[in-house]
Amino acid sequence: MDFVLAIALGLLGSLHCAAMCGPLQIALPLPPHGVGRAVTGRLIYQLGRLLTYCLLGVVAGLAGKSIFLAGLQRWLSIALGLAVLAGFFLSKKLAVSAPVARLVFRLKTAMSAQLQRRTFRSLALLGALNGLLPCGLVYVALAGAVSRGSLAAGILFMALFGLGTMPTMLAVSLSGRILPLAFRSKLRAAIPVGVCLLAMLLILRGLALGIPYLSPDLAGGAACCRLP
Repeated sequence: MDFVLAIALGLLGSLHCAAMCGPLQIALPLPPHGVGRAVTGRLIYQLGRLLTYCLLGVVAGLAGKSIFLAGLQRWLSIALGLAVLAGFFLSKKLAVSAPVARLVFRLKTAMSAQLQRRTFRSLALLGALNGLLPCGLVYVALAGAVSRGSLAAGILFMALFGLGTMPTMLAVSLSGRILPLAFRSKLRAAIPVGVCLLAMLLILRGLALGIPYLSPDLAGGAACCRLP
């Protein structure tokens, strides 16, 4: 269920990404020598972004595994669910801190330098740097990855989230136009539903109500893993 939600969150989030990063997708440099190389370049860009998400999944998975081994997974899951809800609804009211602003400036400077080049390597680096730009939906996905409690599951969660964003982003970069505003407005209304659903699943998981898949007995599972 969580992994299906990761893809759905990516699909919904890509509508937000298309609005925020659409101009960048259209401005991507075109490698010379034909349409085939141009399409390949766009795919390489998206794979670079996906690689960054997977690396973030490594960090999230290791954090989740450490907390799981410490026996705090239930409380972490509840805390992450509440944090996702609070962060999503309060994000517009929170000011960006100075360190974050400096990081964004450095990332955009590095991306501007890569935009001047027309190689597959520069496109891969652009995608990887784009994956590091602050994004509320990426943070929501990271919360879901941490809650999985293992390295492999954390990477998989972020990889599926990234794959969910790719169809829309590829369509924008290949067509050279951003989705119509009316269409984006209607579909973006579904984003809060996806975010709230993930938050509720995190909270349900932490409550450990004994419901298979939705709210398994985490305490019982942890106890089985301990030596007598």
